[in-house]
Amino acid sequence: MRSRNSTVFFEEAQKIILSSISHLGCEEISILETPNRILYEDIVADTKIPPMDDSAMDGYALIADDTRGASRDKPVELKIIGEIQAGSSAIGKQVTRGTAIRVMTGAAIPKDADSVIRFEDTEEESGYVKIFRETLKYEYYRFGGEHIKTGDKVLGKGDRLNSADIGILTSLNYKTVKVYKQPTVSIISTGDELADIGEEAQIGQIRNVNSYTLYSETKKYNGLPEYLGIVKDALKDMKEIFLRAFKSDVVISTGGVSKGRYDFVKEVYSDLDVDIQFERVNIKPGKPCVFGRKENKLIFGLPGNPVPVFISFIQFVRPALLKLMGATKINKPIINAVLEEDIKSGRVYHMLGGHFTVKDNKFYVSTTGKQKPSMLRSMSKANCLIIIPESITKVKAGEDVAIQLIEHGEIE
Repeated sequence: MRSRNSTVFFEEAQKIILSSISHLGCEEISILETPNRILYEDIVADTKIPPMDDSAMDGYALIADDTRGASRDKPVELKIIGEIQAGSSAIGKQVTRGTAIRVMTGAAIPKDADSVIRFEDTEEESGYVKIFRETLKYEYYRFGGEHIKTGDKVLGKGDRLNSADIGILTSLNYKTVKVYKQPTVSIISTGDELADIGEEAQIGQIRNVNSYTLYSETKKYNGLPEYLGIVKDALKDMKEIFLRAFKSDVVISTGGVSKGRYDFVKEVYSDLDVDIQFERVNIKPGKPCVFGRKENKLIFGLPGNPVPVFISFIQFVRPALLKLMGATKINKPIINAVLEEDIKSGRVYHMLGGHFTVKDNKFYVSTTGKQKPSMLRSMSKANCLIIIPESITKVKAGEDVAIQLIEHGEIE
């Protein structure tokens, strides 16, 4: 085991983690299972969408010049010579001067028609249609291939699939898709002071919050979590549970990484030959944060308090999971906002739960209340993190601060 017993800066910690990761390979799955999965291959269209010129509205296909001068008081009358339903063929259907063909939304445009007028702007009577306004050329007219052309790269390797992407894949007749595999994640909480949900808490015990928060966040980012339970502050028990955890791609434990008398996690890492990359990060909250590797496994030893656990997941574990799954978009957006209260900091990379609003096209942000490490409500109410860099010790109300949008999707 190689141990780097030092404190690293925030950005350095992120680089150390991400530089050690390669993706997990691919699998082919049903289109129904792809939401939030990450593409393993570029998607290139082998057809055009729409496949032919079609109507964007229910109405009449006609020649635009035939509607010149039409108005409510002086309508133009055209002879109706047919109808085309969505899904039926337009072969053999042709519009000539003075005629119109009834078309439904999505129906193919008949030959020589260059515009569609809505039913709402017409009135049909005795085989003729009265046109109450002029139409523009190609109004409500969708060209074949205007959405997607044959040969277009429509989605890229590393894209995280959203609902619209899945609709696009379906339009191109994809029944299955190749995606990156999901990482398996073992979650462990340490400490004699913890009681699990459903258990009777003894005097001096608190509920095991961290494992369930981490389980939820892991699923949110498409990892495959397994909760291994609470392990007491005993070296033998910890070794046993970590050996079980090493079957996973990622191991996350909480507690036991500081300098307390019963903080055994780093000793367990040493005994189990974990290659520790760093043991502390110059951040608040969450300075005691350990990252290591065992062969191709990623090992995260997070603090014991709920808020630094949550923030450490966002900043360190989340990017690792995304990179394991081949994502090309990993960073959360960071923007400037006007601070609505004074904040004191220290010479540390400080992150506070924040809530931003938009007023007069400007972002404003305030903290979510008390920011104690044990108070998870500060993150429950947060839609961003207020970031105070190491070089700043105080920010006054009215000044700009950087905020990281934690409920927003990742960007490049």
